[in-house]
Amino acid sequence: MAARKKSEEPSIDVDEVLTDEELKAVAEGDGEPAECKTKPENGPRTVVVAEDEAVNRMDLVAMLEDNGYEVVGQAANGEEAVELTRKFRPDVVCMDVKMPRMDGIAAAGIICDENIAPVVMLTAFSQTDLVKKATGAGAMAYVTKPYEESKLLPTLEVAMGRFAEINDLLDNVERSERKLQETTDQLKETEEKLKKAEDTLEERKLVDRAKGLLMDKADFSEQGAFRWIQKTSMDQRIPKKRLAQAIIAKYGDPKPSETDER
Repeated sequence: MAARKKSEEPSIDVDEVLTDEELKAVAEGDGEPAECKTKPENGPRTVVVAEDEAVNRMDLVAMLEDNGYEVVGQAANGEEAVELTRKFRPDVVCMDVKMPRMDGIAAAGIICDENIAPVVMLTAFSQTDLVKKATGAGAMAYVTKPYEESKLLPTLEVAMGRFAEINDLLDNVERSERKLQETTDQLKETEEKLKKAEDTLEERKLVDRAKGLLMDKADFSEQGAFRWIQKTSMDQRIPKKRLAQAIIAKYGDPKPSETDER
């Protein structure tokens, strides 16, 4: 599947989507909301963790692994995060906003532009401008530090679910566009065949009329008239339709207006 542009799907604030009771139920594995039921078909969910502070990164990795996730890559800056995401193509990326070399927002923008995986931003900042920049870059959701299992894990599941839904929708759009293009091509082909059939029928009618006029006006036999039209058309490189029209114009009955003038 070709890389798509980042989705314009609005960011997800878990506090607005799920109640505290629902969040707790999801974290404990009971009463999971329908949109969060995106369990892996083969093996655990894979994650790339991008956090420049080693202690925080270790804590986050431990939290994820304790809850059944497989951390396939750990990055200390945005550039490493992008490289690891491209390499492992994880189910989700946990990305810190503030990182050296390339910040999390820029890295998230690249990952989302290439449609590799959903990105959940991790930030200690609650400023509206940072949240807008993160979601504008394509991040599916964000979690503020210090993050807790009851908030982080449902956010990851919701982000992965939204990502899958968006890609399914885009796949359906692509399939619909292909079908529409196929239908358009078939319609064009049918129209061309119909036009060709109409031209052939019109030519046949004109040739038959011209053949009759040659038989009537120039004493041709039916076979002789047809052969003359065919041979003349080939020798002079004149389409049979035009040749027939010329014969009809010369030997055909005059138009009513011409008869009246006489």
